[in-house]
This record gives sequence, C-alpha cells and structure tokens, in this order.
Amino acid sequence: MLLYDTSPSAIDWAITSIEKNLARSVEKGRLTAGQATDIQDRITRAGADTADVTRLDEFRGCTLVLEAAVEELDVKRDIFSRLEKALGDDAVLGTNTSSLSVTAIARSCKHPERVIGVHFFNPPTILPLVEIVPGLVTTDGVTQAVSSLIRSWGKTTVVASDTPGFIVNRVARPFYGEALRIYEEGIADFATIDWAMRELGGFRMGPFELMDFIGIDINFAATRAVFEGTYFDPRYKPFLTQQRLFEAGFLGRKSGRGYYDYSSGAVAPEPKRDDALGRRILDRILAMLINEAADAVLFNIASVEDVDLAMVEGVNYPRGLLQWADALGVATVLSRLEELQKEYGEDRYRPSALLRRMAAHGKTFYGG
Repeated sequence: MLLYDTSPSAIDWAITSIEKNLARSVEKGRLTAGQATDIQDRITRAGADTADVTRLDEFRGCTLVLEAAVEELDVKRDIFSRLEKALGDDAVLGTNTSSLSVTAIARSCKHPERVIGVHFFNPPTILPLVEIVPGLVTTDGVTQAVSSLIRSWGKTTVVASDTPGFIVNRVARPFYGEALRIYEEGIADFATIDWAMRELGGFRMGPFELMDFIGIDINFAATRAVFEGTYFDPRYKPFLTQQRLFEAGFLGRKSGRGYYDYSSGAVAPEPKRDDALGRRILDRILAMLINEAADAVLFNIASVEDVDLAMVEGVNYPRGLLQWADALGVATVLSRLEELQKEYGEDRYRPSALLRRMAAHGKTFYGG
C-alpha cells in the first residue's frame, strides 16, 4: 500500500497515527502483534525518495487509489485529474468525500465512469461502515468490485445515491438541528437535551456532546453543505448558536470549549432530570429523524435495510430508525410530525409522503 501526501510531515503524522491505532488494537485483542507488524510492513511512503512530492508516478501500477484530501471541490478535481494521467486504464479512483458530489469530482476526469465515492466513518479503525457512492456515470462493475473489496477488509458497505450528505450525514441532520432548535426556543439546555437522548433514547452520546466530539466546525460545514446542496431546504437550515460558536473559535473538545467547557477545573452542568420533558425532547427529535430516514427511502437514496444499517453501523444509533418507526407505529410518528407542523406552520416539519401513504394503508417498513 502506498501512502501519499503533498506534505512529508503529514505522511509522518499519518504513519505515527497508524502505529498508535495498531498498538491500541493489539492491546484490546483485536489484532495480534504479528498482524500489526504485517500491516505496518505493507505501508510504503510514496514520494519518499524524491524531492518532488507532487509526483504521482509511483501510483502507476495501482488498481485502486483512495483520496482523502480537504473537502474542497477544486482541490479534489485537481488531484483526480493528475491521478488519472498517472494511472493505468483499469484503475479505480475513490474519494472519501462526506459532503461533495462524486459526479462533480469525476467531471475532471476523461473517464468519470471509474470514479466512485468510498466514504469511511471516523474513526475508520473502529466504525465498520463504508458508504459506497457511485457517481452519475460510474459503472455497475466498478460499484460491485469496490463494494466486494471493502467487504473483504471486514467492513460493512451500503450503497447510496450521489445526493447531498449521502445516507448518514443527511439522515442524521435532525439529531443536531432539532436539538439546536429546542435549545434556541428555551425548552431545555444542552445538558438536559443530551441527557434525554442518552438516558431515555439509548443514544451513546447526546447531540451536543457528539458535536463537541466531532468538532463544531466539521458538523457546521456538513450542515451547510446539505442545506446548500438541497437548494436551501428548511429542514437542514443551520442555526445561529452553532455559527456563533464557530465564529468564536469554540470548536468543541479540540479547542477546549464548545457547547461545554473542557478546561481544567470546569464543572459539567447538571441536566434537569424531568421524565416528561425528556420524553417530549426525545419524541420530537426521533420523529424528525424517522421522517428523514423515510424520505431517504422515498427518494431512492438507499433501501430501507441500508438506511437502518448505515445509522447503526455508521453513527452507533441504538436501533435502525425505520425499525424504530415500526415499533412506535408509523401512524404515531406521522401524528407527532403533523402536530409540529400545525404548531409551527413551517415546511421544516412536513411529514414524508411515504409516511402518509404507509399510515393510510396500515403498512410497516419491515412487515409489508
């Protein structure tokens, strides 16, 4: 395996990080020391023996190249244009983009049919999910071959259409957005919302804890990308609370402050452990999440099974959202959404047409 970056120091950092992750896997019993050594021995620094680190000649014999550069379309297009010239005709070009159009990236290539999205979730050494995203002209053969290869690495793959946010980053938006809306309305504070989702909903982390963990800058960028990519659909509208923290440089754990204060001696705020309030928060956020999952199926972003698999394996949700909808009752979820839309009069709360159809005919996602 060749590891490449335009910055030699970035390669140094990457190799050190890989070594630490491998050592941690050995400590936890996921790998043997021999397996970890074998993995390290298979990694070669591309460009290590040349002063010109922009050369890509060493990739000529590769059949698959995965790009994980900064989320800027022009940067990725330039990389793919240069890569295509260096690679053989049978090579596949994969992008790890989480928010950009695979089709737009592929446009820089003479053979866009061999470009595909291969979106890993962070940390990729732990989370098993990989979203496979064919562009508009990606061949079925490329999609099938890449999916098979990634599964052979022990990963779980789901196929998503080339739409803003793919599956996970699109369906998960209400987890953050509706929590921010609830906070901005003064219904509950950060700690109480997190408590409700974690303790009553079974989520591993609450939305504000998770945004601080991910990085407010990263989460805010994903929200804006989906909002802009869906032609400013109000369901994905960013919130001023998030923007102000971003502008202040309060980016979460990595900066020492985000929704919570992580400085030495800081006291964590106590939630208001009110069961009725907590249920109200959970029901509202969960209804919005299920609504988004239903629309992902309605608009052929992914199948029912792949939507649920993606949310469980990609972001550790306690259960598949559409499976959850069946347990609650599709009509119950629809009623909650209709009540929100009636109360606020906003298109943000419009129920998915699929939920309406299913409720009208007594259908479920898994029972027909």
